[in-house]
Amino acid sequence: MAEGPTADTTDGIDSNPSPAPGKLVTVLSIDGGGVRGLIPATILAFLESKLQELDGPDARIADYFDVIAGTSTGGLVTTMLTAPNNDGRPLFAAKDIIQFFLDNSPKFFPQKKAGVVWNLFDAATGPKHDGKYLHSKIQELLGDTKLSQTLTNVVIPTFDIKLLQPIIFSTFETKDTPLKDALLSDICIGTSAAPTYLPGHYFQTEDHQGGTREFNLVDGGVAANNPTLTAMSQVTKEILMENADFFPIKPADHGRFLVISLGTGSNKQEGKFSAQGSAKWGLLEWLYNKGSTPIIDIFFQASADMVDIHAPVLFRALHSEEHYLRVQVASSCLQEKDQ
Repeated sequence: MAEGPTADTTDGIDSNPSPAPGKLVTVLSIDGGGVRGLIPATILAFLESKLQELDGPDARIADYFDVIAGTSTGGLVTTMLTAPNNDGRPLFAAKDIIQFFLDNSPKFFPQKKAGVVWNLFDAATGPKHDGKYLHSKIQELLGDTKLSQTLTNVVIPTFDIKLLQPIIFSTFETKDTPLKDALLSDICIGTSAAPTYLPGHYFQTEDHQGGTREFNLVDGGVAANNPTLTAMSQVTKEILMENADFFPIKPADHGRFLVISLGTGSNKQEGKFSAQGSAKWGLLEWLYNKGSTPIIDIFFQASADMVDIHAPVLFRALHSEEHYLRVQVASSCLQEKDQ
C-alpha cells in the first residue's frame, strides 16, 4: 500500500509505490462521463481534505493508492492526480480539479448557436464537437509528461478502431513495452474521444531503437467505462508474472484488494425507448433519436453496468465485501437536482 505523503516521488517508473509485504493493494477507479467528472472530483476533494486532516496539508490522493484507473473524463482526472509538477508532487490537488471542470467544461463542449439544435444532419456529417479547445488544454496541462512518469501506477483504457480492440495504457507495461509509454496528453485525448461527440485521436510513439507504433483511438468507455476490473486485472497480471512489487500475493487473492470505485452519476433515462418503438429503427435512428445517440449510450452504459454486476459478487464470494466501495449517484437523484 502506498505510504501516504512520505512516499518516494522521484521521476520515472521506479517512483511508483508498491504495497508493503502483507498489506493491501489499494485501487481507485474513476468512471467516464463527460462533464459529470465533476461528481468524482467532488468526492475526491472531500476524501483528500480528510486525509490532510490526518497527515497534513501536503497529503494528496496519489500518495494513498497503489493504482489509479480512469476512463474518458476519469482518465483526465487520473492524470491530473498523478502527473508530477516541477517539485515532483501531484500536478493538481483534488479540490482544484473541481474548478478546472467548472472553468473549462463550457469550452470543452460548447453549445451550438442559439435556437439551433444538434440534429440528424449534424450527426451524420461529423462529431458534435471539434475537440480543439479540449485537446489544446490537455496538451498545455500535461506537456511532455509520459505514462512512466506518473507518481503512482495508472491504468487508462482506450479502444483502437484500426485494430478493433481495447488498448490498456498501464504504467506496469511501460518498462517492458516502451512503445506504450505514450504522452499522457495523447492517452487522455484518446480515452476521451467519444464516438459522435469528439473526433478519434491518432498518434505515434517511438522507442530508443527507432521503432514506432501507431494508435487510432476512441473513447475507452466503449469497452470499459467503469475501469475497476481492468485495474484489478492489470495488478493480477503483474502478480502472475511475479512482479517483486506484489509477490508473494497470490493471483486469486482478491481479498488483498481494497477498491474505491467512483461513478459519474447514472445518466439512464428509463422508459425513453422501447422494443416496440425501436423495432423499425434503421441505422440512422440507432445513431440519432430524440436528441441522443442510442447505440453509443447502450455501449457506454452496458460496459459500466456489467462491472457493477460482477465486482460486488467477486468480493462477496471472497468474503471481502468491506474491501469494495462503489459510489454512484442514481439518475433519479440527478433528475431531481435538475428540476
